[in-house]
Amino acid sequence: GVTRLLLTRIPFFKEIIVSSFSCDSCSWSNTEIQSAGRIQEQGVRFTLAVTSRQDMNREVVKTDCASARIPELDFEIPAFSQKGVLTTIEGIIDRAVAGLEQDQPARRVVDKEVAGKIDEFIGKLRQLKEVNSPFTFILDDPSGNSFVENPHAPQRDEALVVTHYRRSPQQSAVLGLEGEEVDAKPPDAAEDLRDEVLQFNTNCPECNAPASTNMKLVQIPHFKEVIIMATNCDSCGHRTNEVKSGGAIEAQGTRITLRITDPSDMTRDILKSETCSVEIPELEFELGMGALGGKFTTLEGLLKDIRDLVEKNPFSLGDSSTPSRTGKLQEFIGKLQDVKGKTQAHFIMDDPAGNSYLQNVYAPEQDPELRVQRYQRTFEQNEELGLNDMKTEGYETEAASGR
Repeated sequence: GVTRLLLTRIPFFKEIIVSSFSCDSCSWSNTEIQSAGRIQEQGVRFTLAVTSRQDMNREVVKTDCASARIPELDFEIPAFSQKGVLTTIEGIIDRAVAGLEQDQPARRVVDKEVAGKIDEFIGKLRQLKEVNSPFTFILDDPSGNSFVENPHAPQRDEALVVTHYRRSPQQSAVLGLEGEEVDAKPPDAAEDLRDEVLQFNTNCPECNAPASTNMKLVQIPHFKEVIIMATNCDSCGHRTNEVKSGGAIEAQGTRITLRITDPSDMTRDILKSETCSVEIPELEFELGMGALGGKFTTLEGLLKDIRDLVEKNPFSLGDSSTPSRTGKLQEFIGKLQDVKGKTQAHFIMDDPAGNSYLQNVYAPEQDPELRVQRYQRTFEQNEELGLNDMKTEGYETEAASGR
């Protein structure tokens, strides 16, 4: 036979893959659907009050893990008992009738009483298609990828109630998201995180393809713990890494000054937090906080990132730039290249949060070329860090009196 695949988008819903199989020999045909997206953050439950023949024609996307119920008949199609399908409510009832009728000839021979009860129930299902009396159709999908059409979209449908809910641990285990035994780890399992690389699924920021992010807790000697996060996309090759501080904002800001005198200084480890600004006075260069994000690299690696930031800016060296600006930036890039061991310069890191670090190669002794200054933050710096409106002590009494 032949299987045809179609990627299509359902209005007001999402993309799905429709697969259709047909056999020329026996004329058997079958259709299935698969979600083209990922499992949603929450499960979804659709409750529809069917009152007319028009409601029987509503489109329904039912995934493998969705269950369908009709409470009036005490009838349920369990999860994973059918393949995913794109059909209508009438089509779901027809599939249920076809499934019940499949073994009826054998049942009539083996057990006439059971076969008679099933025939009676099939008659009730067929009567539902005539909608002589209203009934309720409930579609419950823990993955959140099922759908019941709203013919009044984008207006609200009074007959359709959509409920989103948090999955239970058992439902997550069935979907393969996590194990049921959540508390199986010993209480001191957090200590093992330092020796373990954690991995969680995410989407690539460039092409939105499924990717994985690795996360590692690292203790920097003579400093503190940091969290390193790295994402690698197999589809487009995009790679990115980010560093987060593992501790709180320090009581004082930190200003670190390194006098670069030797090419070996380029190998010093650097932790640049998101709140840190960088300055090289000899080049009249300053990089504000937030640029380049959090980085855990070497001094040479950070200077290379600064050079790439300048070269890849289309307004600086692209078609939009002016010749005079281009000449100045090319001169700056040349001087920045000379800093790597040829020219003595001062490298200054100013972090109001106190979460940046530059390696002391003489540790635990004092480094003659490295100076670390602690200072009190100004009101403006506290405002940028959101500390002026943050109160961690005495807020309980104020909240009680406010009531």
